[in-house]
Formats: sequence, structure tokens, C-alpha cells
Amino acid sequence: MKKLILSICTLFVCSLSANSDLDLFKGLKGTLNIAGGTAHIASQKEAMKNIMQANPEITMTIAGGGTGVGIKQVTEGLVDIANAGRAPKKDEIERGDLKSFVFAMDGIAVIVNNNSDIKNLSTEQLIDIFTGKVKSFKDLGLKGGKINLYVRDSSSGTMEVFTSEGIKNAQISQDAKVVASNAAMKTAVLSDKNSIGFISFGTVDDSVKAICIDNKCPSNDTILNGEYHISRGLYMVTKGEPKPLAKAFIDYMKSDSGAAITSKLGLIPYQK
Repeated sequence: MKKLILSICTLFVCSLSANSDLDLFKGLKGTLNIAGGTAHIASQKEAMKNIMQANPEITMTIAGGGTGVGIKQVTEGLVDIANAGRAPKKDEIERGDLKSFVFAMDGIAVIVNNNSDIKNLSTEQLIDIFTGKVKSFKDLGLKGGKINLYVRDSSSGTMEVFTSEGIKNAQISQDAKVVASNAAMKTAVLSDKNSIGFISFGTVDDSVKAICIDNKCPSNDTILNGEYHISRGLYMVTKGEPKPLAKAFIDYMKSDSGAAITSKLGLIPYQK
């Protein structure tokens, strides 16, 4: 009976918290447009559904395109919020009077096909693979043939963090195939038994295998404590101070309700 009462109370408190967080949008109406990094999309779509159900006079849209696209569009005033998988650069901040707000932490997971026997790579091996120095899995004493590299385009925040933190700014092989999103990367890797690529840790699922780097495997704990070093913050970026609807959305994503959504969908809520 005590457990039942506790469960009911917990649900009641959670419900009160969710309703209270949605009060951020009371009295607001209009359209909020967001574009940019794709790691943010799942959690933000879930939040948007809750917000629009509670506030019929609010419309929200979200599109991908990558960090660079989002920052360009918010700078030009085409969207209200840019999603960024990295902090805005100094020149971007100065050019667009950009303000950034981190709401989640994320790792960049190195992924291979589920049939691969790779479980761990050293940073040195990772660099050798992505620069093209090592061209076959057999060169690493592993099963498989010619290595097929998959990367993101230059506007991707995921690509920038992987390049700087994963392979220490080494030059990626020109033989690498470019894909447009985390979803496209998973599709490519699951379809190619000799593939290797990288995605947002928050988007890892059973369709691909995330491997360890330097014997440190990506997880919420290892990303937060820094043991898994290929990690980043996920940002929402505005041109100048956010307008009321954008500010309410940013505050909601950082609230208890937003953190619950973020956690449920595989990202790590930002802890100040």
C-alpha cells in the first residue's frame, strides 16, 4: 500500500511539474521556427507536441540541415533558433550578435556494422583509419575487407567535434563518403558490413554498434565525467536576446519537463 501511495504521489508531482513548466507559454502566441543540428530534433519535437497541445495559438516548426546551416539562418533572421552541435565561433557571434544556451550533453559515438568484430579502437587507430593510412580491417588484425569511411559534411557540428576531439584535427581521407544526418549515417553503416562512421550518442540504437575508444565506452556516465572524451554540449542559438516565444521554449527545454524528455530520448540533460 505504501508503495502504491508513493507511486501515485510521484505521478502527481510529475504532473504538477509538467503543467507548471508549460505555464511558461501562457499568454504567448505565434510561430517559432528552428533549424540546424539534427541531434536535437527528437527531443525538441516531443517538447513541441506537448507545448502545442497545451497552447493551440502556438505553432512550432523544426528542420535539420546541420549546425552551419542553422547558424547561417538564424544570423540572417530566417529562423528564431538555430540548433548547434558546438558552441558558436567568435566570428559567428560577432557577425550575428549570437547568444547561445546549452540544454544537453552528448557524445559522438564511433559506429560500425553489427556484424563487425570491432569492439575497441585506440585514438591512434581511429586516426589511421579516418586519414586513410589504414585501408583494410585486416591491417588491424580484424575480420573484414577494405574499410569504407562515412563522415558528415563540413557544416555539421557532429563532424567538427569528431574531427577535433576524435581524430585530433587530422585530415580526413578524400575517399570518405559524406552523409547528411545522423539517420543517414546509421542507414549507411547498417547497410555496409565494412563501414565505420560516427553519430550523436543520443541517436545510437540496435541498428548499429557503438564501439569503445581507448577502452572507454560511450555512456551517460563516461560522457558526463569526461572519461569518454569525444563529447560536446548541444546548444540553442538566437540572434540577440531571445524573443518571448523563443525564450519560453529555451527555458522549457532546460526545465524539469524538458530534462525528462531529453533523457528519455537518449541525450543527457545539462547540469550546471
